[in-house]
Amino acid sequence: MKKSISVNRKSRGRPKKKGGVYPVTALRLPPALGAAVDVWASGQPDGPTRSEAIRRLVELGLTVKTKSAPSERQRAALADLASKAIDSLTAETADNDEKASRKRRLIKGPEEFQQVRVDRPKPKSKA
Repeated sequence: MKKSISVNRKSRGRPKKKGGVYPVTALRLPPALGAAVDVWASGQPDGPTRSEAIRRLVELGLTVKTKSAPSERQRAALADLASKAIDSLTAETADNDEKASRKRRLIKGPEEFQQVRVDRPKPKSKA
């Protein structure tokens, strides 16, 4: 007896995408940011879609290295350099206590800016 002809059965449902199946991540963009993404995409040689442009921009953002805070050793070296620069600028006629007071005020900065400085720890609240 002859074998029956094999039939290629079609799989049911939507066909799989070429690049693979990835979970969908929804994103809301303000109109200005969406326009900026579109402008960036139009400047690319291959003119990617908005989705592809967002993927590329996220990858670029993840590869950028951020500046780390200076180490304790670097902070000490910077403080020493600042101290020497301030010592060279202070008047020779002032006594040592006056020089130390001036140096503290210069390094600490004006009171108006102390709350805004991000490179210094926040003062402890008096509770």
